[in-house]
Amino acid sequence: MKSKVILITGASRGLGKIWAEAFLKRGDKVIATARNTDSLKDLVTIYGDAVLPVQLNVNDREQCFAAVKQANEHFGGIDVLINNAGYGLFGAIEEATEQEARDQFETNVFGLLWMTQAIIPVMRDQGHGHIVQVSSLAGHTGAPIISIYIASKWAVEGLSESLAAEVRGFGINVSLVEPNAFGTDWSGDSAVKTQSLAVYNGLKETFNGYFTPEMVGYPEATVPAILKLVDSDQPPLRLFLGKVALPRVQQVYADRLAVWESWKEVAAAAHGH
Repeated sequence: MKSKVILITGASRGLGKIWAEAFLKRGDKVIATARNTDSLKDLVTIYGDAVLPVQLNVNDREQCFAAVKQANEHFGGIDVLINNAGYGLFGAIEEATEQEARDQFETNVFGLLWMTQAIIPVMRDQGHGHIVQVSSLAGHTGAPIISIYIASKWAVEGLSESLAAEVRGFGINVSLVEPNAFGTDWSGDSAVKTQSLAVYNGLKETFNGYFTPEMVGYPEATVPAILKLVDSDQPPLRLFLGKVALPRVQQVYADRLAVWESWKEVAAAAHGH
């Protein structure tokens, strides 16, 4: 199979770095972005010119466009964009400051949007491309204590499903990757935590105790799925990662459908004719 040129944001650690190395190992070219490119030195040492490290804060729209331009000129095209940059904000809605809430959306939603806007003309001119948006199981269901993070992922879901319809005619595919919990530092050093209010302590204990070791996937185990996704001629719009996600969403939608069905007469009457 012909090697690909793949741009990955948030490649300094976690799934982003694991995937970057997996692509490099099999002979692909990778543009790896991070706020601090020192975290990418090991990849450069091992893979040399096959990897282009780019310093990037996705919150800065001009930087996003400049990074795509640099990558396109360097490798002469970009086959795949993986919008992986993002983080979790932990805290109840009442606890979040205005800045914390805005920062969450700046990175998780607007950063992804800026990179998407920057890549579309490149892929349209090529006549092909694949935009992979890293969403979450949280993009399908609400949960306490990570409410604003979840809101950001619901935004990514709606944006990306609409995007798929807009760019399909250009030969561009769009996929949403939706992991359940994995053993990265997503809830550790890379997370932001609100200042706690005591009234939520019990709820937080319940939430934190919900995740058993069996529910948390191994990050390295996601590699075959990602490779298969980007190699597919007809990639899916949505791909869960992990064995927890699908059963959870099946139950969520069964519950939603049951409620909608029980209120269908009220809903229909509201149409007016």
